[in-house]
Amino acid sequence: MKEQVHYLTDERGNIVAVQIPLTLWERLKPLLRSGGCAEETADAPAPEPLEAFAEFLRYWDFRYPYDPAVKCPQCGHHVADWRTEPGHPFRLANANLGGLLVFHCQKCGATIRQKHFRDHVALESTPGA
Repeated sequence: MKEQVHYLTDERGNIVAVQIPLTLWERLKPLLRSGGCAEETADAPAPEPLEAFAEFLRYWDFRYPYDPAVKCPQCGHHVADWRTEPGHPFRLANANLGGLLVFHCQKCGATIRQKHFRDHVALESTPGA
């Protein structure tokens, strides 16, 4: 079976993909779903996109000042400034130039979306899983 494994490389010879026979994949797939042999990376949170947030602020041209306060409509937790609050109760999950900031409440797991428009901010939330 070893001769049926093909390594795909980039122009520098670095392996970028591996092609395996379907029979081998069918044996490996259940292990990957259950976490049996996959490396445990789900516990570590993804890094916050602070560069994207800095770019968001750099191009800020709305009619109102940026307000760093975040409130979770699901559990009521509130902070005046998500960036400096001890314990970091709200994690930034997404930021973009279109005016969208997405936070995760560390207390209840809810997702909070701040949609910044030219003259107002719309808030949306989704309960945690």
